[in-house]
Amino acid sequence: MPPPSLQTKKEYYAKVRRSNYAASLRLAGFDSTPLDAERPLPTREELLKIYRNKEV
Repeated sequence: MPPPSLQTKKEYYAKVRRSNYAASLRLAGFDSTPLDAERPLPTREELLKIYRNKEV
């Protein structure tokens, strides 16, 4: 059996990362569904924009 390709590895780790993100939301007390694991994660720039616009 040939080793998995780099693209296959990237897809697998992206899927696991999304699943872990959804699990961390549940552990933090947020309501989440299995579909949350399929949602794309926000980019760094999107998060910075959101938090820079918040008043402290």
